[in-house]
Amino acid sequence: MSEKKSFYLTSTIFYPNAQLHMGHVYTMTVCDIIARYQKLAGNNVKFLTGSDENSAKIVKAAKEKGQTVPEFLNEITAGFKKLYKDLEISYDEFIQTTDTKKHWPGAIKMWNSLVESGDIYKSKYTGLYCQGCEAFYTEKELMDGKCPLHLTQLEKLEEENYFFRLSKYTSGIKKRIGNNELEIIPNTRRNEILAQLERGLEDISFSRPAHTVPHGIPVPGDSDQVMYVWCDALTSYISGIGYGLDEENFKKYWPVDVHVIGKDILRFHGAIWPAMLLSAGLPLPKKLLVHGLITSGGQKMSKSIGNVIDPYKLINEYGSEAVRYFIARKISIFEDGDMTVDSFRDAYNGDLANGLGNLVSRILTMAENYKVSTVDTIDPVTLISNDKYLDNFNINEYMNHIWKLIQVADKKIQDEEPYKKYKTDQQAAVKIVTELCTHLYEIALWLKPVMPDTSRIIIESLYYPNNPKKPDVPLFPRKD
Repeated sequence: MSEKKSFYLTSTIFYPNAQLHMGHVYTMTVCDIIARYQKLAGNNVKFLTGSDENSAKIVKAAKEKGQTVPEFLNEITAGFKKLYKDLEISYDEFIQTTDTKKHWPGAIKMWNSLVESGDIYKSKYTGLYCQGCEAFYTEKELMDGKCPLHLTQLEKLEEENYFFRLSKYTSGIKKRIGNNELEIIPNTRRNEILAQLERGLEDISFSRPAHTVPHGIPVPGDSDQVMYVWCDALTSYISGIGYGLDEENFKKYWPVDVHVIGKDILRFHGAIWPAMLLSAGLPLPKKLLVHGLITSGGQKMSKSIGNVIDPYKLINEYGSEAVRYFIARKISIFEDGDMTVDSFRDAYNGDLANGLGNLVSRILTMAENYKVSTVDTIDPVTLISNDKYLDNFNINEYMNHIWKLIQVADKKIQDEEPYKKYKTDQQAAVKIVTELCTHLYEIALWLKPVMPDTSRIIIESLYYPNNPKKPDVPLFPRKD
């Protein structure tokens, strides 16, 4: 028996300065769908997520709540993990950058590797700093003189820090993106980072004074400085699989098959991270999958506008499977997607309550009434592995394919009317319903990566010979 192929993917490592929002839920759901699909394909999957904790944001947020940094982080990361559990996110590793045993050795090894390559130097720096991004920007990167992401005024800081020779790697990164050694999906994002590289990269600050982030990772040999977010947080993608601690495990999974990120952090992952890896003599990621952002009513979600959608409320009212469905079917991974409370409710009632849920109920009721035998089982690996949609991360087209199968089953019921035929030709009616049960089983298998609980309930309901076990309640009760 051949050894399973390793498949490694990561989500973004999120800031735990507040509880997660729909953007985070989107990233994690996309990652989970990919991970579950790869597991069904028979691969040895490692799915890493985590929290980026060594930042001034965390110090500020903890102080505002009257908590110590560890107390604050414990509370927030517990919230992360609860939400992931509610959403059925099947991550394998949760890396925390405050973890001195698991993360710090890798970050220190990375720093020392950059030093050995001659790419770290100390210099005074005057720059424009965004507290929200925890990043310095150059004048040409601004939008109307403001942060391009937060549209806020920047703070002018003058510090003596260590710098990384990012400029040295401009042509090397451009070459590797150009020949798809580092594949960036979709092409619009690939072209975007290539345009940035064409303008040239500048050296960046790689440390901060220790008093700004007192719980940060000390720079080796200089305790007055702590590692800045790049060397620290980005290295979590490799420290989480053993870099600096367990080289055998690290080599088993690296290079990563896919980093899943939002388009707002493309520069960090498409320029700074590859440069660090090149400097350290490590292979580059195979793919960056860059998804769009979720808007609401055509606008960025904002508390001041009042269009923020709380994922916790959606899960409580509609269930996690409905949230996963909407993200997978209604939002294209390759561009921004819009979500409102009304559009979510309409999709739930139209596609889940009236669509999938109604089909399941009709088929199981007929199967129970007509004493239909259990369905012929199909190997899920054979059915959905090497899927042309999921292999290319086209999740919403994958879901459209499933809903076409649902429409086929609805049409078969409508055209062949087994409930009428049973009165005159029981054998013919049983044959039709048996075929419908097999079709429903296939639909459930297709749903496995996206709606795992729904898939499980349908499959279990079809596994009772001569008496299918109907769900206790409708799969998706209508919501008014």
